[in-house]
Amino acid sequence: MDYSILDFLCLIGAVGLFLYGMKVMSEGLQKAAGDKLRSILGAMTRNRFTGTLTGFFITALIQSSSASIVMVVSFVNAGLVTLAQSMAVIFGANVGTTFTAWMLTLFGFKVDISTYAISLISVAIICLFSNKSRTKSIGEFLIGFCLLFLGLDMISNYVPDLQANPEMFEFLQRYAALGFTSVLIFFAVGCVVTMIIQSSAATFAITLIMFSRGWVDFNLACAIVLGSAVGTTITPILASLSGNVAAKRTAAGHLMFNILGSIWCLGLFYYFSDFIIWIANMIGIGNPNELYDTINGIKESDPMVYNHLFDTKPTADDALNLRINSQVPIIKSLQFKASVGLCIFYTTYKLINLFIMIWFTKLYVRVVEWLIPAKDKADEEFQLKFISGGILSASELNIAQAEKEVYVYAERVQRMITMARELVHTKGGSDEFLKLYARLEKYEDISDRMEIEIARYLNRCAEGRLSNEGKRHIAGMLRIVSEVESIADCCMGAGKILMRKVESKAQFTDDIYHNLDMMFDLIDAAMQNMLLLLNNIETSHRDAINTSYNKEREINNLRNRLRSTNIENINDKKYEYQTGIYYMDLVNDLEKTGDYIVNVVDTVKEDFTRTEVV
Repeated sequence: MDYSILDFLCLIGAVGLFLYGMKVMSEGLQKAAGDKLRSILGAMTRNRFTGTLTGFFITALIQSSSASIVMVVSFVNAGLVTLAQSMAVIFGANVGTTFTAWMLTLFGFKVDISTYAISLISVAIICLFSNKSRTKSIGEFLIGFCLLFLGLDMISNYVPDLQANPEMFEFLQRYAALGFTSVLIFFAVGCVVTMIIQSSAATFAITLIMFSRGWVDFNLACAIVLGSAVGTTITPILASLSGNVAAKRTAAGHLMFNILGSIWCLGLFYYFSDFIIWIANMIGIGNPNELYDTINGIKESDPMVYNHLFDTKPTADDALNLRINSQVPIIKSLQFKASVGLCIFYTTYKLINLFIMIWFTKLYVRVVEWLIPAKDKADEEFQLKFISGGILSASELNIAQAEKEVYVYAERVQRMITMARELVHTKGGSDEFLKLYARLEKYEDISDRMEIEIARYLNRCAEGRLSNEGKRHIAGMLRIVSEVESIADCCMGAGKILMRKVESKAQFTDDIYHNLDMMFDLIDAAMQNMLLLLNNIETSHRDAINTSYNKEREINNLRNRLRSTNIENINDKKYEYQTGIYYMDLVNDLEKTGDYIVNVVDTVKEDFTRTEVV
């Protein structure tokens, strides 16, 4: 047997180069598209059809259905997208993954792209030295594109040569002539291989090479591709393991979509295969299986030509070379037609699956809820489980996820302001007071942990390839989470002041309660305005920003007025000096809260605003 361990390692390296090229190309495209690509994610929450289109286009752009679905799992995990909304995106992502297959087919066989890859890299290098960030990103995209097809070419060279290794061919033939059992075996092979390498695109590329060399017929090639659709579900499943019950249901929905699709396709396999061949003939491509028949015909009629048909170098026999060269153009033409036929199978299967499943979205949701029941009622509520639990697969798109997570964080801290206000009006020392104080402490502890987790996630995002705008947004979000955490500290600070007041048995007057309510009213209004900005962080609402600055001035003016009247009230014996101390401590604490809120607004204005909406 001529196939050595070194050849096998080279094959693994070629697959690695293919996957790395896809990763670089994806990240380069994300950086070039930047905020435009991220803004597409907003469409997924409208209805099932826009969600499907969102899943399709994002997957087509980033060249990975796994990355798209992992992000959707993370969104559901954080409570930003419902289970029903996520299903539509998953359906679209499954169709979007066929874009890679068409790209491999149209460029990999129509044009020998590897011949031009090196020269194209020279152009890409020039782009990398550009001063413009977008041009650099285009250069990265081109390099990834070249590496992808160089990897594909190397896979073709290092895949075991079944012609030169008859033992392997006999081993393969043992399982290739068992009728429908062979289909099931090769389906399982496609599933397992894709689970291992976690890329259905890489499995499709390997299958394309095996099919183009006539080692498997059209039916077995289709079976491998069908299996890869199930195998690719492993990545979202792994991503959901650390998530909540909603995230697990989303991953289960993806698995169910592909398993149910595979069941109906396997049940009608030969009919469906004949249908694809009919489509290929109708559009002028011809029978995809003609390549397999032609190559095996050459094997029987001229074994010498067959043994050297795919050699990269000519033989020493000129007459043999002449016979080989007469067959090569025919084989290349049939290779292209066969690969198109395989793409038609893959795309038609995905589209039919989509058109069937999209009408049963609500049923899907009910089934996965039945399959994965909630342990208790708390699981039914979307709880924040920290975005770092997901798998980072697309840095630019993860920024959109982080922006929504920051909003959820600020919304949670807003509840602490309400708790602090309730604590002011709760009878000191009562069970209700102690329970509310304990709840405030718990929220402050959660706030600290959330700040750490979000910051850790943002730092991980920053390690990826990002556009300059993406880097600026991450820096801005890091500042925002720090300010939001300071707001939480102020709320806890108000609780501690009130606890000291209770211990010293100081009593507030009705005027003090009234004045504190005025401060809380202004803080609530400023916080609501800040949340409005964070909810659509990349669009500048000029009116909302101006309102924030006005509220800050009102808070400062009220603080100054209350400080002056406090001295007068103490002198007039309206309340004790110690009571005035606690009163002013609360007023100053609330004024600091207003400062942190306006700091968030400043960061949004400086680091995120793109267009002004009046």
